[in-house]
Amino acid sequence: MSWRPLAGVLSAQAVAWTGTRLSAIALPWFVLTTTGSATQTGVIVFAEMAPYVVAQLLSGPLIDRVGPSRISVAGDLVSMVAVALIPALFALGLLHFGLLIPLVAVVGTFRGPADAAKTVFLPDATRAARVPLERGTGIAATIERLASTVGPAVAGVVVAAVGGPYALVVTAVLFGSGALIVAFAAPRQRPPAPAEAEAEDGYFRRLRAGMAFLRQDRLLRSMAGMIAVTNLLDAAWTSVLLPVWARDSGHGPATIGLLLGVLSGCAALSALVAAGIAHRLPRRPVYLIGFLLDGFPRFLPLALGAPLEVTILVYAVCGFGSGFINPIVGAIQFERAPQAMYGRIRTLLVAVAWSGIPFGGLAGGLLVARLGLSPALLACGAVYLLVTTIPAVLPGMRDEWSRKSKQDKEVTSP
Repeated sequence: MSWRPLAGVLSAQAVAWTGTRLSAIALPWFVLTTTGSATQTGVIVFAEMAPYVVAQLLSGPLIDRVGPSRISVAGDLVSMVAVALIPALFALGLLHFGLLIPLVAVVGTFRGPADAAKTVFLPDATRAARVPLERGTGIAATIERLASTVGPAVAGVVVAAVGGPYALVVTAVLFGSGALIVAFAAPRQRPPAPAEAEAEDGYFRRLRAGMAFLRQDRLLRSMAGMIAVTNLLDAAWTSVLLPVWARDSGHGPATIGLLLGVLSGCAALSALVAAGIAHRLPRRPVYLIGFLLDGFPRFLPLALGAPLEVTILVYAVCGFGSGFINPIVGAIQFERAPQAMYGRIRTLLVAVAWSGIPFGGLAGGLLVARLGLSPALLACGAVYLLVTTIPAVLPGMRDEWSRKSKQDKEVTSP
């Protein structure tokens, strides 16, 4: 038994995620405060996340072919350079909106494959540590949530102290650190070689094989579709609705970091619990309850003008519910995919699930411009509740979850 590969993977994910979460606050706040436009803020989010999703979609066959290490290191290094250029150009007085768009597009293009490649290490790393897959994905989810706690907290302080563009220096350093960790500490082995016939296939045939697999798996397909909608709403909330609320309420960027820190901190605690017990729990009820707690309640206190203390309490409950979601989602994805297709299946699933994120900022900006902040928050919360409730009333999906849960019980019960 060796924990070294798992520790390397989780460390690389931690620093990369922390940098991403930091920039997710610093960059929108910079655009919002310098332009005063929620719409332009949404455009910047779209410019980064649209290439992110497309690049993830197309990178799967490359990850399977050349291994995740090279893709992860290269993506982190290019992202580091592109992010570092933003504060450098701003300091020189050369940064303008038209130049910021291609810079964030480069970041999105290379972050997508790099993030996907890091997750492909996980099954081999958990096997080396001899732990259940749910425990490995649970630990990974805990690390992600901790990064989501540290990143916003650091961002809130740094942005308030030096401004949005200079906070991105920390993001660049973290991306570079992620590249070093993967290069020296992540698992060295490549994924097992695919069958000989598949090894001779070209890039697009391998990509189509991954798409065909995903089309045939109803649970994975429906799960990715639902998460696509919730991710769109999450993106609208994080990149536009929450910053506009912080500005209009007078709380400022530090409060954004506080709320996201509370949300992610509680999620990290529940993800840690999930790492220990998720393989013993019925997956479908836990998955649905997690979304019920994490989803629409986040929008209500902001829309209703609740006191900050009440908002913090609501976000703590939301965070506790969300921590159980990713361990279950991650375990199901890896269990159902052939090992030789991990890269393709993982990137396709993430691409579908993240396909709404580029439009989240645009949708949030348009809703605020057309309806105002409170109606926009209530509308997003209502849609969130609807799409996360649908799986609970579809008989076919109940049967699919039930069948899978029985199989898992046979495999994982002591």
